[in-house]
Amino acid sequence: MIELGVGITENPGDVAVALQILIALTILTLAPAILILMTSFTRIIVSLSFVRNAIATNQMPPNQVLVGLALFLTFFIMAPVFTDVYNQGFVPYISGELDFETAISAGVQPLREFMFSHTREKDLEIFIEIRGENLPETKADVSTLTLIPAFVISELKTAFQIGFMIFIPFLVIDMIVASVLMAMGMMMLPPVMISLPFKILLFVLVDGWNLVVRSLLRSYL
Repeated sequence: MIELGVGITENPGDVAVALQILIALTILTLAPAILILMTSFTRIIVSLSFVRNAIATNQMPPNQVLVGLALFLTFFIMAPVFTDVYNQGFVPYISGELDFETAISAGVQPLREFMFSHTREKDLEIFIEIRGENLPETKADVSTLTLIPAFVISELKTAFQIGFMIFIPFLVIDMIVASVLMAMGMMMLPPVMISLPFKILLFVLVDGWNLVVRSLLRSYL
């Protein structure tokens, strides 16, 4: 027979274990947001979306393919960071060398170093100023809650810069096709229908996916 209820315990350790389980479940619940906002996923998925919009192929590749590719590229880029998180936080906690809070603090350090290396000082200053905090003297003085949004908007800016560079050649093709159609008096024919095959051909000839993925990977070196 199983009974559920709220009672009083004489062992404070039981309460600590219950709180640790609650915190662990909370972390698992927030894992998708952590993966998206604290890793390279944001820059990759936004850049890949720009590629699809620039070619104007609507839903090709499908969203599932883009998200899947972005996830595996994220795992590829973040593998060294995740390894450090595992070795510095999880392993010492399981072996009993660190308590739960110390393990969390040690495990988040590799992620913080990664975010710091790709966060612009200008973006970080915005959130520090809004919170009314003094300028930090070291990285340790910057809270993780301040670092994460600064990292996200830095990643978005970089992704939009990549998207701008991706759009330029395809925009030139659209302008050329539109000019030719107007010169021929075919103003009722949508230029997108004519330019689409040329954009796909250009993308295939230059091995576009290879170039885009190579650029994304090198942007984190």
